[in-house]
Amino acid sequence: MAMNGDPDDLEMDLVNRGPSGAAVLEDVGMSLSFQHDLEQVRTPSFPHSYPQVEFNDKPDYLFFNDGKRRIDFVLAYEDEDKKEFEKRHVFQRRKVRTYFEAALILMGLELEATRSVLDEKLVFVKVHLPWEVLCTYAEVLHINLPILPNDLTKTASPFSCITKFFRPNENLIPTEIEYFTAPFTKDRLDYFFIKDRELFFTPAMRSRMASYILCRAPFEVRGEIRKFGINKLLDRGVYKAAYPLHDCRFNVRSHDGQCPSERFLLYNEWAHPKSIYKTQPLDLIRKYYGEKIGIYFAWLGFYTYMLAIAAVVGVCCFIYGYHTQETSTWSKEVCDPEIGGNIVMCPQCDKECTYWKLNNTCESSKKLCIFDNFGTLVFAIFMAVWVTLFLEFWKRYQARLEYEWDTVEFLEQEEQPRAEYEAKCIYERTNPITKANEKAPFTRCGKCMRVTCGFGTVLFWIMLIIASVVAIIVYRLAVFFTFSANLKIDLKELEPFKGYLTAQMATSVTASIISFVIIMILNILYEKVAIWITDFELPRTKTDYENSLTLKMFLFQFVNYYSSCFYIAFFKGKIVGYPGAPVYWLGKYRNEECDPGGCLIELTTQLTIIMGGKAIWNQIQEVLLPWVKNLISRFCMKVRSETVLPRWEQDYQLQPQGTLGLFYEYLEMVIQFGFVTLFVASFPLAPLLAFLNNIFEIRVDAWKFITQFRRMVPEKAQGIGTWQPILQGITILAVVTNAMIIAFTSDMIPRLVYYWSFSVFPYGNHTGNTMEGYINSSLSVFNIVDFSNISRPNELPYWFNNNITTCRYRDFRYPPGHPRQYEYNIFYWHVIAAKLGFIITVEHVVYLTKFILGYVIPDVPKAVKEQIKRERYLRQMILHEVNLSMVSRHMKPVTDNLIMNMDQSSELDLDFDM
Repeated sequence: MAMNGDPDDLEMDLVNRGPSGAAVLEDVGMSLSFQHDLEQVRTPSFPHSYPQVEFNDKPDYLFFNDGKRRIDFVLAYEDEDKKEFEKRHVFQRRKVRTYFEAALILMGLELEATRSVLDEKLVFVKVHLPWEVLCTYAEVLHINLPILPNDLTKTASPFSCITKFFRPNENLIPTEIEYFTAPFTKDRLDYFFIKDRELFFTPAMRSRMASYILCRAPFEVRGEIRKFGINKLLDRGVYKAAYPLHDCRFNVRSHDGQCPSERFLLYNEWAHPKSIYKTQPLDLIRKYYGEKIGIYFAWLGFYTYMLAIAAVVGVCCFIYGYHTQETSTWSKEVCDPEIGGNIVMCPQCDKECTYWKLNNTCESSKKLCIFDNFGTLVFAIFMAVWVTLFLEFWKRYQARLEYEWDTVEFLEQEEQPRAEYEAKCIYERTNPITKANEKAPFTRCGKCMRVTCGFGTVLFWIMLIIASVVAIIVYRLAVFFTFSANLKIDLKELEPFKGYLTAQMATSVTASIISFVIIMILNILYEKVAIWITDFELPRTKTDYENSLTLKMFLFQFVNYYSSCFYIAFFKGKIVGYPGAPVYWLGKYRNEECDPGGCLIELTTQLTIIMGGKAIWNQIQEVLLPWVKNLISRFCMKVRSETVLPRWEQDYQLQPQGTLGLFYEYLEMVIQFGFVTLFVASFPLAPLLAFLNNIFEIRVDAWKFITQFRRMVPEKAQGIGTWQPILQGITILAVVTNAMIIAFTSDMIPRLVYYWSFSVFPYGNHTGNTMEGYINSSLSVFNIVDFSNISRPNELPYWFNNNITTCRYRDFRYPPGHPRQYEYNIFYWHVIAAKLGFIITVEHVVYLTKFILGYVIPDVPKAVKEQIKRERYLRQMILHEVNLSMVSRHMKPVTDNLIMNMDQSSELDLDFDM
């Protein structure tokens, strides 16, 4: 975390807090005498009250040396006596660490230390949470635990006879018994389904509670100021690492009978390449890594399955275009020596460019037919429906996971504040819900200032991206002149590439590569800026922090990745004028023109380079770098294969998980989702490439988490968070972008207008609707004598002769000599009307379809609703019985006293009567 000023800024001022300060102490599980007890830690006579033991030569041992207490967390630090430190640093580190560990002991934790096998300077402190502490913090964190077995029967899938071949081995990973659950409370302990106290809280739950305590344990006192949190101690170097343990080696099953070897099972049935065809063991992933990791892999797997459907349709569309490229009438006319070979095209830039013949673009026009055909239109409409089905079915799947993983009632107000937020709480405010006074880190004015500063910084970086896009455009304009002058495609040595090596293609490829490099550089720089801004805003909870950072990063990435594609799709070649009066950009550079077939093939090239380059770069970052770092670490520590290392030391050598966790994994997939949906009309193979990438992405991420990284602290999550509305926004925008790509970027609408209107009477001479003559109709005529001195070409091609008086250009304008020469003709206005009509019709039809599908498909399946109602009913019954028993237990002494008094008064009355 980036902090300003003194490194000890992470502190909580408890001066004059009154009830609020007491509430903080109670919230972290401290007694009212805790402050007095901690004062004793400041005296040198405070005993170091936990043992240091020797390693017992059991490599996968998960317990203290007594074999009874489970290791729930591990802290690692360097012994100052074994390493050269400045004297004041030695004293300060040891004092802070002693205070922190004493605080942990006072909070009920049990510690045991062991020195490293490889490095005598390194000490590992093992942390154990006793039963009472587990019960206390399970209640604080609202952990749901089983009360009764689930008595509702599940409906078997009709496809189970097929899907069983793709499931993980059920002998190794059996189906878990489902339970109805309730938030844990110590007062109702007898009503929870407890078979074995040691197994009641799973290792993931225990690690989560241990992490919560470590993040809130104080480590220093200065007057009335408390400083706390393991994260700050890691930043200051007091501890080298803090992590929960893997339960065994990933490739060897543990020999300890008490160890379930879940890591080994996950590696063999999930991360290993041999299991690439199997479905993911999501319940085991959730059990081992927590709900947050589980929901990510559930979403990624569901997204990949849905991509398979889109990929099949996209491949069919591609095959259709591939087979029609040789039969396309307009493509044949471009390649025909008698038609395209006799059409002289006007220069596409000033002076350096010269005349050229239309059949030079023969090969590119054939390739354009693959992507620019009627199948693409059908596929674009299909993808608009597909994204709706994807989101709706994901909501249903997510609702089922929420119930099965006990996150239905996971509310944001139940999430505890971040330690960084609590450390800055110095202002009083009234909670609008409870009307109680509480502490906040800033006033309303301060919050507004921070948000404004963050928004301004994000806006500045977005403008920086736009400036880089402008620079790329200038590069394209300038380099196109150079390629046009120096790229002599008529030379014999370039004959094999004559059909492909055009000035437009060379410019497009080089600009795409440069654009990709700039994107990667800006990503690295902006990442640090976005984290700094979010730290400065100081969100209250970790969910708020991740949502704020997600929004900033996505806005930046959206502009960074997609801006060049938007330029090619909607701006390039749209405002170019005509050869006699070209439009200049920045008053100097003549605007780029599209190929006679349109800019669609160039957009496809841009998408291919960016998507492919991004996938390769991500794999290098995610796989190669952690593997190389671990290799170097083992080499530096001189780890020999025969050396027996304890479990905690094996994990210490692995890479720590970043503070942002799954953020980059989600961001990578959402950016890919944007490429698949926003520009799919130009590249129907995008879903196939994404599907193949994701098949490996799932296994690569699994391999990385299991083999290269320390075990992450399990976290609770209800869904994919703020990524859900981002995906919904992309799907809405995708309808517009694909409709506009078909209307303005491809040449489909002009071809349809010609086929149905201008190929026959009264505009055409053909007797029936046909595409013959379309190329001639789509190219306007320009008289070469009307060239200005600035635009006239310096050189003429060898085949140019004095009989050539006109050239052609891509537009719909009246020819020279016409009363309205070089003005837009009737064909142009028909095309514009058809484009606008197409966009409006497609948008309304698709949005109506999306609305109907969203209304018809319920977000929560009926079976899940019934299970939720059944669970709530059982909870109510159990809690009602508990309340009745508690009332009876408390009222019994009162009723006994009343009965006794009544008996005594009766006896007195009888005596008096006597």
